[in-house]
Amino acid sequence: MKKIISGLILSTLTFSVFAAELMPKNEFEKVKDQYVKVGSISTSGKTSTAEAKDVLSKKADEKGGDIYVLTSGDTNKKVHGTADVYKKK
Repeated sequence: MKKIISGLILSTLTFSVFAAELMPKNEFEKVKDQYVKVGSISTSGKTSTAEAKDVLSKKADEKGGDIYVLTSGDTNKKVHGTADVYKKK
């Protein structure tokens, strides 16, 4: 039982250390020369901005990104968002 719990804790810590992070567009503009775009991502139909952020971060991770920058968002009944994904050069 301890091994299972330790494994779950370790996998959770490992995931959070490497999760792509949301960077505000104004901050990205200051450092954009340090990054290369690796793709775009989107999410829709989420019930909260936190849920949308989690999905976008996970999708950015799948593309090998370090950060993602929101390009659009809408909260009309359900949360929708798109973002560009960047990796450090």
